[in-house]
Amino acid sequence: MKKSLSERSQASVWHPFTQMQVGPKPIGLKKGEGVYLFDEDGKKYIDAISSWWTCLHGHSQPYIADKIAEQARSLEHVIFAGFTHEPAVSLAERLLENLPDNQARIFYSDNGSTAVEVGLKMAFQYWQNIQQEKTKVIAFKEGYHGDTFGAMSVGSRSAFTEPFFPFLFDVEFVESPAKNADQCITQIRQLVEAHDVAAIVYEPLVQGAGGMLMYSKETLDEILALCKEHEVLCIADEVMTGFYRTGTFFASEVGEEQPDIMCLSKGLTGGVMAMGVTTCTAKIYDAFLSDHFMNKTFFHGHSFTANPIACASANASLDLLLQVECQDRIKGIQAKNESFMARLKGNIKVENIRVLGTILALDVKSDVVTGYGNAVRDEINYFFLEKGILLRPLGNTLYLLPPYCISDEELDFIYEKIVEYIT
Repeated sequence: MKKSLSERSQASVWHPFTQMQVGPKPIGLKKGEGVYLFDEDGKKYIDAISSWWTCLHGHSQPYIADKIAEQARSLEHVIFAGFTHEPAVSLAERLLENLPDNQARIFYSDNGSTAVEVGLKMAFQYWQNIQQEKTKVIAFKEGYHGDTFGAMSVGSRSAFTEPFFPFLFDVEFVESPAKNADQCITQIRQLVEAHDVAAIVYEPLVQGAGGMLMYSKETLDEILALCKEHEVLCIADEVMTGFYRTGTFFASEVGEEQPDIMCLSKGLTGGVMAMGVTTCTAKIYDAFLSDHFMNKTFFHGHSFTANPIACASANASLDLLLQVECQDRIKGIQAKNESFMARLKGNIKVENIRVLGTILALDVKSDVVTGYGNAVRDEINYFFLEKGILLRPLGNTLYLLPPYCISDEELDFIYEKIVEYIT
């Protein structure tokens, strides 16, 4: 008897964030189209979280697919040291047009975690190149920046990173600004006044994997102003928040103060190809210039740096993102979420209902400690999968982060099932 895709996967694949001994069988998918995923048994699911927050325009987007095919027939890949190509140059130019005005250069890598690694390495080497000794890094509790060692080091210590604690570099963790902004700022002030802090790493406005924890632009401005006053490089992890997820092109642009370094991925290619980008100011870039090859050079790179097909995917995603139709849809999703948030207020089974841009989040009340390990996570996950909706909650935090192509009717269906769950 022919084995199912799910069974074959169980026998050969090690899945991420999964306890393989007791976890459920993976759902075998045959195709994706728009907001929908279709499994091998013909059941369809609304991808309400854009597959880990990546698929801005939904699945199997025809325009992006055509641009990828076109690029694959022209130049599929080339070493990016000593060579360049149109998709990479065009993408860099277009990103700089939409990034905060102080950003001047684009450095390509492979994914969000490596984009953060690059940002950290840029910051550390910057201070070395200008012959100043600054080695400390500040990060927020509840933060998450990826699973490579540098990214793990600046992420909040948890069960995710516990096996690697002995190998992570020391970081000065301060209170999450979403939980206690005043305490966060006080702790940062105490640290930066020692004048040995190289950088602060932060998720602007929303701490995603920490539970969609949101804080104000005023708090962000105060943090960045304080850091800049003491010459601390500000590294914005916009891997999740970029590309209109929070309502503006980048979350960083809402404030008066701007980061020195920005890290991008996820929605960068519309979720179609793996790619990371780290951007920086001219001041940082200039500190790496020298008349001698071995002096001050940034020795970092990846085999697939600026892959032409990934760049073509990102350019195609930008084409779609900047269309009036997409912009209107983004505003429409936010308006729908805000209306639903108002409808839920007063429900005794949920708390901390919040909306920012296309993100809707709420906490399901639980008798046990909240957080990623909360057992209600599995209950929520299975309930919505049964209803044909992919949500994958963060512990007891239920959230929506849908593709921009989602219709009002599809959102209403999700809202209806949320109400059903909490009733």
